Amino acid sequence: MPSESSAAPWDVRRLPRADGRVFLITGGNAGIGYFAAEQLSATGAAVVLGSRDPARAEAALAAIRARVPGARVRAVRLDLADLSTLGAAVDSLDTDRLDAVVHNAGVALDVPPRRETTDGHELMFGTNHLGHFALTHHLMPLLSAAPAARVVTVGSFAAKSERLDLDDLQSRRDYRPKRTYGRSKLAQMYFGLELDRRLRAVGSTVASVVAHPGGALDSLTPSRSPVHVRTTGEGLRAAPAALLVQGKDAGAWPVVRAVLDPAARGGQVWGPRVFGLRGRPRREPVWSQLADHSTAARLWDVSCHLTGVDVDAL
Repeated sequence: MPSESSAAPWDVRRLPRADGRVFLITGGNAGIGYFAAEQLSATGAAVVLGSRDPARAEAALAAIRARVPGARVRAVRLDLADLSTLGAAVDSLDTDRLDAVVHNAGVALDVPPRRETTDGHELMFGTNHLGHFALTHHLMPLLSAAPAARVVTVGSFAAKSERLDLDDLQSRRDYRPKRTYGRSKLAQMYFGLELDRRLRAVGSTVASVVAHPGGALDSLTPSRSPVHVRTTGEGLRAAPAALLVQGKDAGAWPVVRAVLDPAARGGQVWGPRVFGLRGRPRREPVWSQLADHSTAARLWDVSCHLTGVDVDAL
């Protein structure tokens, strides 16, 4: 089995070819998802952007095509906050296999009030975690049809200081937006690792990997008009922060490596090299709270109940 140390150095500017492969990126129209889509499109793969906003998806497609001549990119309508629509969204992929899905889309609220999804779940937990949990169920036949597919779940450094409250996953008793967001991303990361344990237990060829972008700021992100436009003033004001964090283009690097690198394995966590906040992507130790298999299993059971997903079918 190749290791990071024995393999050739990973070059974020010279990615391996992925011709003939098909990748789906949820929330691929902006932020980390957009840059992951742009970078993966340059490998020759067919990249599908999952987006709830068709206009923003079209803008992202145009931006990618302008930078990657011959890019094989398209979009499907995907709303993770409405679980009843996910089956039709997967059908609209119109492919016989899927080589990777990047669970990137997410909602981040800064201020109250608490909001809910179409299904009555707290919006951030329901979209970021439960939506991806249910989507994986619908995608599993396509992933299993590929030779060695990957589920790449995008976590967040904001989750590192959080702990799940399994008795208040929906933040009904104590809603604080930033904490609720961090916990929703922590739930995603628990899911990514628990999914891999369950896939290994049944001998699946699908692997589940977790990645996070570290500290990724819009103000350090290069312009991709009309998806994202950074003014000169914003860039200058943010320059000192570049010592500690990075733009979303670099934040996508661990995600892209988790999709492409033959040395990446299921059950691993990938993030930026420098203090987990910036720099080139590397494998990092599994965070202490994520090693709690009991919490992961309980979260899995609750998620099955809340989404109606049959655990045995996943």
